[in-house]
Amino acid sequence: MRRVGWFQIFTVAALVVATPLAKEAQKNSSPKGDARTERLKHQASEDVDAMATFTQQMVDQIFSFGELGFQEQETHRYLVDLLRKNGFTVQEGIAGIPTAFMATWGSGKPVLALGSDIDGIPQSSQKPGVAYHSPLIEGAPGHGEGHNSGQAVNITAALAVKKLMEREKLPGTIRIWPGTAEELVGTKAYYVREGFFKDVDVALFTHVGNDLSVSWGEREGTGLVSVEYTFRGQTAHSAGAPWRGKSALDAVELMNIGWNYRREHLPLEHRSHYIVTNGGDQPNVVPRTASVWYYFRQTTYPKIKELWEIGDSMAKGAAMMTGTEVLPGRVLGSAWPQHFNKAVAEATWANIIRVGLPQWSEADQTLARALQKELGSREEGLTVKLADQLPGPVTDNRGGGSDDIGDVSWTVPTVTLRYPSNIPGLPGHNWANAIAMATPIAHKGATAGAKVQAMTMVDLLTKPALVQQAWDYFRNEQTKSVKYEPLIRPEDKPAIELNRAIMERYRPEMRKYYYDPSRYKTYLEQLGIEYPTVKK
Repeated sequence: MRRVGWFQIFTVAALVVATPLAKEAQKNSSPKGDARTERLKHQASEDVDAMATFTQQMVDQIFSFGELGFQEQETHRYLVDLLRKNGFTVQEGIAGIPTAFMATWGSGKPVLALGSDIDGIPQSSQKPGVAYHSPLIEGAPGHGEGHNSGQAVNITAALAVKKLMEREKLPGTIRIWPGTAEELVGTKAYYVREGFFKDVDVALFTHVGNDLSVSWGEREGTGLVSVEYTFRGQTAHSAGAPWRGKSALDAVELMNIGWNYRREHLPLEHRSHYIVTNGGDQPNVVPRTASVWYYFRQTTYPKIKELWEIGDSMAKGAAMMTGTEVLPGRVLGSAWPQHFNKAVAEATWANIIRVGLPQWSEADQTLARALQKELGSREEGLTVKLADQLPGPVTDNRGGGSDDIGDVSWTVPTVTLRYPSNIPGLPGHNWANAIAMATPIAHKGATAGAKVQAMTMVDLLTKPALVQQAWDYFRNEQTKSVKYEPLIRPEDKPAIELNRAIMERYRPEMRKYYYDPSRYKTYLEQLGIEYPTVKK
């Protein structure tokens, strides 16, 4: 047998590897390919700038709707109509969720899925640009998280890139989807379960922040499971024959007491909290039914499951003590801990450095400092300097918030771009977080975010090697020893009835304040608010 030398083996291997994808990757790693990519990114950035008014109107319009999770009806219709008008095919009601959709344009690979949340916060109605508590409607919901701005980032970026793809005849598919009911962590796991990411190459998520940033690896914070426990007892006259009753409310209270004693002996990084969703009917009737809703948060999937099991045992113990029964816990939402892709984050970070932070006006800084003073925070104003480097994996996770983008991040290579549309030093989930969200701060931040998003899309469309690197990291590092198992069970369904009563109560009055871009340039102009309005 003739001996084959190493050089011949290398040559044969090189020919085998030289697939169309590899050839395209080589082409786009050449100076010529890089020049083309840079030219397209420059054009995308200019097109985003040209759409600044379009972006501002979208930010203001969704802010004015102020809808809570699962009830984002006006937001849904507005976005669907806008996307269809711009050539997207839209599938509505995905995963059994009326206010969820998947919009698609283009064909072929890569498939880029752009997502951002759309829901608001209870009791966070607030006049924008006013640096103290001044609700539009007392007690009504509003955008006290800033979710009104993310779809503007994504859609602006997508339209700029779509224009380039048509002109340059670039293959690829753009998908746009909403993070419906993110504040309830109520939908993204269902999107994954129903297969809406099965052919996606990269997911590009956006979330409002107070700087321009991205990160990779395990993130600080928690995943969670959201569970409602319902107890069932026996009614009786509360004064005439209380001994004949079995109080479901007693069971709820005993479970909560037990949990609060157990909390001392739970790991420091965990988070848990609850509200009583049903406390009975009226005081003179021993409550036959009562319910309590828990969020169990931890930093890993096994630890979330362990916390959930403790909750189940607490519920059973409370039922035993009161002679009631507890129904199987109802899952209202879930979220995996987040893990973001290194290759895509590095590409995004390069674009962040290129775009830079917006140029804030003195009016912008005055609003920020006045609000920080009002809240007793450090009066530092808006962020004016990018981080020194791309943040990598968190090594000492002390817990914190959750986002169900975590489920997507364990399904396909994913990053979250944070864009500077809000003010540092705010409490979160509060009226104060709504103040900047229909002002020039939000508008400039969304435009900056859209530029970065569009440039990263161009990178992924013109550099197949980047997509391959993203999947190499996903398969060989991220999921090498950790495999995604959904927290939702086969029998669980989205809790689409949540927040319905609240929105039915407030929506008629909120409609009076919907933004009308045909008559007013900005929402501030429509409301007659001087920008900024601060305490004298």
